[in-house]
Amino acid sequence: MDLTEGTLQEKTARSKKMMLWFGIGSLIMSFSALISAFIVSSKQRRDKDWLNSYDLPNAFYISVAIILLSSLTFVLAKKALKQKNIQMTTVWLLVTLALGIAFVFSQLEGFNQIIQTGYNFTGPTSNITMSYIYLIAVVHILHVIAGLICILVVIYNHFKQKYNANNMLGLELAANFWHFVDLLWLVLFLFLYFFRDII
Repeated sequence: MDLTEGTLQEKTARSKKMMLWFGIGSLIMSFSALISAFIVSSKQRRDKDWLNSYDLPNAFYISVAIILLSSLTFVLAKKALKQKNIQMTTVWLLVTLALGIAFVFSQLEGFNQIIQTGYNFTGPTSNITMSYIYLIAVVHILHVIAGLICILVVIYNHFKQKYNANNMLGLELAANFWHFVDLLWLVLFLFLYFFRDII
């Protein structure tokens, strides 16, 4: 489709969506680099600095369920807006926000569980394997926080009645980014879960 075709509103929507996908593409490359560094380090480190086996904290398992559920509630919020159900749109947006915050706290609890097993991010009790897991999770959390800020903006605009069934660009952009960070955590979790059996 020619990006110059259509009304000003349609062209603006297309350009903003394209900017979002460019941003998501750059994030994919960044996390791919982190995963690649993790794999390369695992091949080069066969001493006490690299764990041949590790267990992910239980809180990380819970966080997967939380963030996947938050994607569902965002879908329900969008569906409610299309159906012109303002009250349910508000409810589902607030539930999505609450689940996103719960995800962050579950991640922090995961870090606490890692520390309880004797591994810190840095220092004499640190380990390259666990430091990579910390780093991957922390970088992801930063993007989740960015997603939470987007949700807060969407909720604010929703209360200002800026969205309706025919105009929900801001909500759609925030939802797409949120679904991306949700899927990203699922991919990262599955990588860390299955990779431990092949290192």
